[in-house]
Amino acid sequence: MKLISKALLFLVVTIFLAAGCVSFPKGEEKSLQSSLTFAVVKSKIIKGQTTQDEILKTFGSPNIITKNRSNDEVWNYNRMSYRAVSGTNQGPAGIFSSGERAMSTATTESFDLIITFDDNGVVKDYSVISAKF
Repeated sequence: MKLISKALLFLVVTIFLAAGCVSFPKGEEKSLQSSLTFAVVKSKIIKGQTTQDEILKTFGSPNIITKNRSNDEVWNYNRMSYRAVSGTNQGPAGIFSSGERAMSTATTESFDLIITFDDNGVVKDYSVISAKF
């Protein structure tokens, strides 16, 4: 009987210690990323040539449509992406500590495309503002 109880105790302690060494895998929360990039803008927009219809087919509807001081139509596209990673990091275990530390990191990217059209609906000028923090 003592042999079975010692074996059972050994099994329980082994399982407890093994469970304490397991860390959560680094997982990513849902990532919302945009396909609107500087490379796509540079390859698809040609000043004096690209039309509003081509812009609509490439980038979809703009977020904002306004007129500037010269009465030119201005389209503004804004895309935000957010990426978060969290998990635990194994450190040295002590008597009163499992050695795990929670870790988390997040990145936000902002991309603004501003396109000015002439009276014929052709790209007159455009600018890109990109930030990552």
